[in-house]
Amino acid sequence: MSPEGEEKGASAGAPGSPTRPGAAAAVAATAVVKRFGALEVLRGVSLEVARGEVVVIIGPSGSGKTTFLRCINHLEKVDSGRICVNGQLIGYRERADGRLREASRRQIAERRAEIGFVFQSFNLFPHMTALMNVACGPLRVKRMPRQRSLDEAAALLERVGLADKLEARPLQLSGGQQQRVAIARALAMRPSVMLFDEATSALDPEMVGEVLAVMRELATGGMTMIVVTHEMGFAAEVADRLVMMDNGQIVEEGPPRQMFAAAAQARTREFLSKVL
Repeated sequence: MSPEGEEKGASAGAPGSPTRPGAAAAVAATAVVKRFGALEVLRGVSLEVARGEVVVIIGPSGSGKTTFLRCINHLEKVDSGRICVNGQLIGYRERADGRLREASRRQIAERRAEIGFVFQSFNLFPHMTALMNVACGPLRVKRMPRQRSLDEAAALLERVGLADKLEARPLQLSGGQQQRVAIARALAMRPSVMLFDEATSALDPEMVGEVLAVMRELATGGMTMIVVTHEMGFAAEVADRLVMMDNGQIVEEGPPRQMFAAAAQARTREFLSKVL
């Protein structure tokens, strides 16, 4: 990883600066750059998310939203900049001279366990029941005793409204039910931060509400969340902060209702006029 850009950060009041001065950051991204070949997908993105804060990221397709989430979980390696979760570097370790080197697989896995990720596609294991899909992470990664992992998985499935689907396999579930299993599976690892990448985009309209209801319950329960979505009603109701991305950069951020009513940037107003 290049050290260039490590000292770059958002100036006070600039897009990407924290909205709660002095709050301990659950997630802190500083000047993150990501390239795919000659294409620069993230162009110096800086963002801080406080513990318990719900941040909704919006923007057009190709603006870098999903790539940014994947960098937070180190599913994509950054080219420069740094990302910390709960004060710990994600994916890298810092040498005495300040340069960053990629961490070991074990270290990456340990840090990643703090971050739940819910994808557009459900990514469930088709041969496993809902119960085992949720229990397998604690069993295999955290070495949790089998009965305890099953008990906790059953409780999580009850929490997301699927107490009657413990033995169902993914193909026996609706899209909304599969996504709720995926949320329960992420929660089973007891993450401190949850990332949602268009979690409702693959669902039929009538199934969107049941997934948003679970996400809403997590938000009101104090879970730190970064959500990429086009569900503006959800953003208005649940988000502490709305972040607009375009062309690999943060264009604007602020309280959702304020931005919906009078966004400061023309690009934000143009985008919102098409989705509201």
